[in-house]
Amino acid sequence: MDTQKWSLGLLSLAFLFITSSSADLLIKQATEGRGIEYNSSYSLTSNLGLTRVWRDEPPADKILSITSFSIIRKIWAPYVCSVFEAAGYKWRLVLYGNGNPIDDGLVKRYNNATKELGFGQLIPQSTFYDGNDGYREQDTGTFGAEIYIVNRAQLKEKVTFISNPPNNVFTWKILHFSTLEDKNYKSDEFLVGDRYWRLGFNPKGGLVPIYLYAQGFKANAVEVTTYGAANLRLKNQRNTNHITRFTEYWYLVLSGYGLGVNTIPLADVKDASNGYLVNDAIIIEAEMLTVSVTNLVSV
Repeated sequence: MDTQKWSLGLLSLAFLFITSSSADLLIKQATEGRGIEYNSSYSLTSNLGLTRVWRDEPPADKILSITSFSIIRKIWAPYVCSVFEAAGYKWRLVLYGNGNPIDDGLVKRYNNATKELGFGQLIPQSTFYDGNDGYREQDTGTFGAEIYIVNRAQLKEKVTFISNPPNNVFTWKILHFSTLEDKNYKSDEFLVGDRYWRLGFNPKGGLVPIYLYAQGFKANAVEVTTYGAANLRLKNQRNTNHITRFTEYWYLVLSGYGLGVNTIPLADVKDASNGYLVNDAIIIEAEMLTVSVTNLVSV
């Protein structure tokens, strides 16, 4: 059997028994092949919703070989194999040589009421019994099973979008504007949602930019990508003619990642008659409109 190829994992003529009453199971079942594809007129995907792969290794948990297979061709009763252990449970492989009218899906819950689940048809009987595709050699059929336990998730990750969150306006007054250098300056951190944020700007840009940086997370927060939508504003200190730019982004977990918007030309900021620079100081502001908060909650 070392030279044979095994057609794996989402295929079987058989059903499986389990003695447990509470396991969620993904059953990967296998049948012996010779590296030859199924009859092109039959599609596993369209008929069973399954796919197939070839591999050299035989099924890991159970192998069943039946000689003189044609003898049981017309018998409706199944062959029930001996008990084998896999994934911490005891099983039996149940083979319906003439097929079974019940087709089950890939993942099923076994319990006291439902102890036999699987696939009612692997391939058409005409292909298995009469074809030359290598599934039956010298009237011998070989079948196998691999068992995988699907552990049910205990928690789910829930992302919530919060509009107009508490303390969502942060105002930063920058003094001594005329003495600032050509570099990015950053404000103190402020907390909105589960994350800390900073404002930033460069006083020597052609169009004075304002940046919003995502920083670290508050204690016990789930550290994930964070959505932030904000109005970034260069405030007019003489009237309400503020320069406001909207920005939104999925901010990386990495602290210090920022996104910027342009406001007005530096010359217009410096022109005191416009009201943005007063007493050599400007004011920029972040109004956090929406942020995402992620929690882990019980399923």
